[in-house]
Amino acid sequence: MCKDIPWKTLSEAYAFAGNSLLKPMTMTSTVGLDPAFWEAFPVFDDDAVAQAVEACACYAEEAGRRADEGEDGPQRASVEYTRLFVGPPSPAAPPWETMYRGKDVTVGFGQATFEMRELLRAVGLEVRNANNQYEDHMGIELLYLSELCRLRVIGQSATELADIAGVDRAVSRSRVRSGPQRLLRGLAPGGAAGSRTPCEAPYALALGPV
Repeated sequence: MCKDIPWKTLSEAYAFAGNSLLKPMTMTSTVGLDPAFWEAFPVFDDDAVAQAVEACACYAEEAGRRADEGEDGPQRASVEYTRLFVGPPSPAAPPWETMYRGKDVTVGFGQATFEMRELLRAVGLEVRNANNQYEDHMGIELLYLSELCRLRVIGQSATELADIAGVDRAVSRSRVRSGPQRLLRGLAPGGAAGSRTPCEAPYALALGPV
């Protein structure tokens, strides 16, 4: 991963992925179905990110062809989103960090929720949304990282951020490593979310660049 990534670019990438996890495409932008969007998406000098972005572009191109045949692309993506992250009966790939903190966890509310709540509070944020999502929803965690990057853009120093938000702990803890990686494994072809080709899981692939 390139060490000289502009903070604004990183903030925007985190925000896109976070919003993609929080709401279905019928409630957000459909930009993820535009191949040109993925052609311009930053890859941060990282081969894995470049492959993920290429797969997203592949999906967008296929979506364009299906749209020409009459398919509603955003609706298809939203149905997939619901199956993966909502259910019923339960999400195929639970998006809450708590679910990846231990074995046989069945409730998406736990210690990670309280920890994330404190991190948000430290930078003056709180969760207010119609869906009443828990703070350890990975979409919210990605938006939190986006906000930390935005603060760097406006001049907040790394030391100040570490002091007020515990960003050093946030980077080293499981929320930015084990949880998302296990979620991605479940979304991968043949994973817990079901067997699929790279062009069949837009929301899963949107996580790749993060």
